[in-house]
Amino acid sequence: MRILIAPDSFKESLSAIEVAKAIKQGFSKVYPQASYDLLPLGDGGEGTLDSLTQALDLEKYQTEVTGPFGDRICVDYAMRDGLAVFEMAAIVGLASIPLEKRNPLLVSTRGVGELLVELVQKGANQFFIGIGGSASHDGGIGMAAGLGVKFYDREGQELEAIGANLGKIADFSQDDIGIDLSSVQIDLVTDVDNFLCGHQGATYVFAGQKGLEATKFEQVDREMERFYQLVNPAILTLAGAGAGGGMAAGLVQFAGARIQTGINFVLDQLDFDKRVAEADLVIVGEGRMDAQSLAGKTPIGVARRTPDHIPIIAICGSLKDDLPDFPFENICAAFPIIASVENLEDTLQKAEKNLVRTAEQVARILQLGGKLEGFN
Repeated sequence: MRILIAPDSFKESLSAIEVAKAIKQGFSKVYPQASYDLLPLGDGGEGTLDSLTQALDLEKYQTEVTGPFGDRICVDYAMRDGLAVFEMAAIVGLASIPLEKRNPLLVSTRGVGELLVELVQKGANQFFIGIGGSASHDGGIGMAAGLGVKFYDREGQELEAIGANLGKIADFSQDDIGIDLSSVQIDLVTDVDNFLCGHQGATYVFAGQKGLEATKFEQVDREMERFYQLVNPAILTLAGAGAGGGMAAGLVQFAGARIQTGINFVLDQLDFDKRVAEADLVIVGEGRMDAQSLAGKTPIGVARRTPDHIPIIAICGSLKDDLPDFPFENICAAFPIIASVENLEDTLQKAEKNLVRTAEQVARILQLGGKLEGFN
């Protein structure tokens, strides 16, 4: 019996690798002789680096870059044979910023550009960059400043490259960019396809989650649109440009990046179709499965790429009642891991224990039914 375990991370609790290992631990208590293929996933946010590092056999490293408030921070990246992988969230991740300091217009993304420069100087000529889970909303100008771009107001004074200054920019210069990106391929991994501006754009859909007051949405959206009208109006019609508070737009404009929307790009890199074809059962998971998952989040993306004859089970942190009735999207059933009503902090701390327990119970149900070929 071959079981493919392909979960996303449980946000602010367990990495995708930890989730996969916990599910295997639980299932192994019932099916110790089964063959397990662990495929931890990420679709641009948390877990993308670990997933691609493991699958592509990369080496992990650390370096220092400018953090969200100008301090120096350590960040992880992976690299081998000219391919480099890192996550925007490692530099300006929302989860790492205390609630009282969350203001997406004041968060600097300079470190993203600095890391890009450093890795090119170390020999990288191909990048996979996870764009998701960020605390910033600057249209990518902070990243551009890290590359060497300078921004000026109407008086010719240089501006700090943060979202709060987008509306003041009257001119910019790329003369001080110190690296040649013309032969560098940069693919942006994101799970959203929102445009940069408008009511379905970055400001209206995501900025509120990062601490921006709703009363400022209209002004901030207008300033973002005005800036890209100045720089490159074509960016405004680009699907996915709104990812990462407009970081995707900035990387396309100033670094020549390409937007790869959705989990399918990651699955392609991991040779998913070959691996799933060898499975008798697929197990997916994420921190919370809800109606938004149906838009192509990791579990649904996996389900849609899985052949119809292979059953899929979801094990999640929680399930919302806005989901359709099971089965759907080839997922036979879904199981939440929360065992009792507790505060959020305690629930997150017990996630691994609850996940192992739930996986074991799911395996016992399968054993009892004995309906899957190879399970008896």
